[in-house]
Amino acid sequence: MAITQPAAQQMANAIRALAMDAVQQANSGHPGAPMGMADMAVALWGEHLQHNPKNPHWANRDRFVLSNGHGSMIIYALLHLTGYPLPMTELKNFRQLHSKTAGHPEVGITPGVETTTGPLGQGITNAVGMALAEKLLATEFNQPGHHIVDHHTYVFMGDGCLMEGISHEACALAGAWKLNKLIAMYDDNGISIDGQVAPWFIDNTPQRFAAYGWNVIDAVDGHDAAAVAKAIADAKNSPDKPTLIVCKTAIGKGSPNRANTSKAHGEPLGAEEIKLTRAALGWAHEPFVIPKDVYAHWDAKQSGTAREAEWNKAFAAYKAAHPTLAKEFVRRMKGDLPKSFAQTAVDAVISAHTKAETVASRKASQLALEAFTAALPEMLGGSADLTGSNLTNTSSTPALRINLAGDVVKNDKGQMGRHINYGVREFGMAAIMNGVTLHGGFIPYGGTFLTFSDYSRNAIRMAALMKQRVIHVFTHDSIGLGEDGPTHQSIEHAASLRLIPGLDVWRPADTAETTVAWAVALENKDRPTALLLSRQNLPYSPKSDLGEISRGAYVLAEASRVGIKKTKAVIIATGSEVQLALKAQELLAAKKIGVRVVSMPSTTTFDRQTSSYKSEVLPAGLPRVAVEMGSTDGWWKYGVAAVVGIDTYGESAPAPVLFKHFGFTAENVAETVQAALQKK
Repeated sequence: MAITQPAAQQMANAIRALAMDAVQQANSGHPGAPMGMADMAVALWGEHLQHNPKNPHWANRDRFVLSNGHGSMIIYALLHLTGYPLPMTELKNFRQLHSKTAGHPEVGITPGVETTTGPLGQGITNAVGMALAEKLLATEFNQPGHHIVDHHTYVFMGDGCLMEGISHEACALAGAWKLNKLIAMYDDNGISIDGQVAPWFIDNTPQRFAAYGWNVIDAVDGHDAAAVAKAIADAKNSPDKPTLIVCKTAIGKGSPNRANTSKAHGEPLGAEEIKLTRAALGWAHEPFVIPKDVYAHWDAKQSGTAREAEWNKAFAAYKAAHPTLAKEFVRRMKGDLPKSFAQTAVDAVISAHTKAETVASRKASQLALEAFTAALPEMLGGSADLTGSNLTNTSSTPALRINLAGDVVKNDKGQMGRHINYGVREFGMAAIMNGVTLHGGFIPYGGTFLTFSDYSRNAIRMAALMKQRVIHVFTHDSIGLGEDGPTHQSIEHAASLRLIPGLDVWRPADTAETTVAWAVALENKDRPTALLLSRQNLPYSPKSDLGEISRGAYVLAEASRVGIKKTKAVIIATGSEVQLALKAQELLAAKKIGVRVVSMPSTTTFDRQTSSYKSEVLPAGLPRVAVEMGSTDGWWKYGVAAVVGIDTYGESAPAPVLFKHFGFTAENVAETVQAALQKK
């Protein structure tokens, strides 16, 4: 039933009042965007959004993303008004310590928030990932007469989201993928922090999105809830294109002196202006007071419960007709791995150990992926136009293709594509993967060169902040890349990624370590992982035990391996440099100096181990030398006496020449150990 105009006006004004009051009480925040988008919110949340406040995690709910996350009070107001467990006390606590109403919306903190937004452009990009996940799950699980995956992804976004380059990367892909259940609503108010955007933002946005292959509904009065609701209804009928609805709005709508100005953007209106605004809106209620009839108009608990009950009935019929698919759908949406996964991982690691192949760790990654993608249909791979270099594709993951009608293409075996060609779009790829995993049903992974992790970095950080299982495959991990030179040779990147809280970083030395790294990454349900992999071939390092690799560091070779009884020092190495450490151990043995070699494929994982395990691996009283082709800064925390590393940019030359030039030789490592012993 359509909402009457008087009711719609009161519903919108409730949002405006709550936004003004919360920002004023916090003396911090952004009232203008919520006030400007309030009527858009009435149209979407009041008439179209499929959700259930009593169960924010209902599998078939529509996803709503506030991409312009600085306007967070609009989503907090909506969640409160529609009946989510977000009481008025939390709105009064806006932006305060430990409240559920943080400055920007945070998933996992506030019930009903689908993704953490704030860095502009990433919200719309997450939404593209969510819409992609919906499309692929529908293709995989829906059956004739049983459409259990059938929902939309809605986005509110502003000028800032469109100015950030990531929105170009993501929205171009959304058009290519024909994500017709993605509906983005553009708050076109022409204002940003610095004022009117016209001098620096002159894009013809409708033409831009039409060029992407989107359906565009232009020049909608964003303050006419009925007009916006009609535009949404039209967008939902798009058979093969995502839709952009351009809503013309006034920032700070209702404020007599601040509407349509940058002063409404990022600061409280002030007590006097709020008083004037209340009068202008005809809102004669005290701060944080909402009349019962307005609550009644907004309340979505009963309708949401009915919608979910209807879906539950449909799912019960689906389960009766397709029990295996139903069970798999439930497992996948929970994010649980199959019960057989542990054995799959053990078999893969033992196989790698038994074969003891000499391959690049990027190839070792592909070998591990062959086993894991075959066992885990939820793994959704991809690469930023570097598939042949990243080796992220497998025999179980055909390329994802969408036909002209917008349908996911299946091959002659009935398989849909599970490997995505993202094109040269690293940032977009990373944030889309965040959206895919937030939606549920898939474990995304994507590849590029390690040096280009800089492009992806903020989306990687967001995955860590949101505690999401996303796996980044970063190859060509060092000066071992060779002739491409310093632009492509990673120096500071491993150290930089290790600084991101909650991100696991692995730099494995051989096939067994790489396989373990993949297994751990897949098991890490609440943290992202970065795998740093070599271009050059790496010999297999003989091991007596595989059980400790997953702890991030382990004793690879005692001094006794080379016939020395007494251990005088420890060499810590990662990745390709483990081989240098083993050769240096042999050189030192010839001089009657015994050293222990510790392989540390994951410093981040090792750092979480018990103190007793750390002291077992790195005994007190023995000088330590670290070896890694990268920045030396991160190694000093391990009490090392020296680091064989590189704190300059690389050079353009064949890899063996570079290794010698920068001191990555067994001889130099041995000499460094000897120097450390002399200092003792």
